[in-house]
Amino acid sequence: MAEAAEEPVKPVKKAAAKAPAAESRTALVRRARRINRELAEVYPYAHPELDFENPFQLLVATVLSAQTTDLRVNQTTPALFAAYPTPEDLAAANPEEVEEILRPCGFFRAKTRSVIGLSKALGEDFGGEVPGRLEDLVKLPGVGRKTAFVVLGNAFGRPGITVDTHFQRLVRRWRWTEETDPDKIEAAVGALFPKSDWTDLSHHVIWHGRRICHARKPACGACPIAPLCPAYGEGETDPEKAKKLLKYEKGGFPGQRLNPPQAYLDAGGRPAPPLGAA
Repeated sequence: MAEAAEEPVKPVKKAAAKAPAAESRTALVRRARRINRELAEVYPYAHPELDFENPFQLLVATVLSAQTTDLRVNQTTPALFAAYPTPEDLAAANPEEVEEILRPCGFFRAKTRSVIGLSKALGEDFGGEVPGRLEDLVKLPGVGRKTAFVVLGNAFGRPGITVDTHFQRLVRRWRWTEETDPDKIEAAVGALFPKSDWTDLSHHVIWHGRRICHARKPACGACPIAPLCPAYGEGETDPEKAKKLLKYEKGGFPGQRLNPPQAYLDAGGRPAPPLGAA
């Protein structure tokens, strides 16, 4: 097994190149695509960080991930899916029992209503199957475009851009867009890349946001794309100090999934601990 987690972070230039004030559209596209290519080399095993075995599990887990971490969802869903393995089971569940299982995820009453409601809708409108079309998914309780694209891209292999908080933060830092509305961000960033790149692009950006380009104190001195980043210097630029800010596997911590893909394990990643583990 490769020991990627123990490899030193590549040094970066202390003075990163800034994007020109009046960057042309062509230059922006080239820079954006280069960033994605370099992130693909840094995170070749990037994947959705919610545990799931089928589209229904991914749909429910994504709804539960609102305003909490994927790690917390992954620690909670094993009990949920053991008790209610199908949409039919969850649709018929006692809400109070579901609330008790979902309590660690926060907003457990609203999330209980959403997952029971979408399970009922799946049974009533889609024969108990998760639909593979955006226009159908967004009709389900608790499901917006972000959730729909997670499901389409990772359960059905249909390209989509997942505009979560990390994605929004990073694409604005990189000056790929100045939009603040998620739908407009999705459209603006999507126009910079071939559609076939959208799902993997989402993984690369989100992984980078969780591990290096943090909201409050980005680890600029340990960032592999610092020379391409207009926001270089907003965070810690000293390489040794920046290394201490790294999270997840690059900082010696386990990943978000209890059952991650083999490629992630082969690269030195570690599974997350189950709920209640020391």
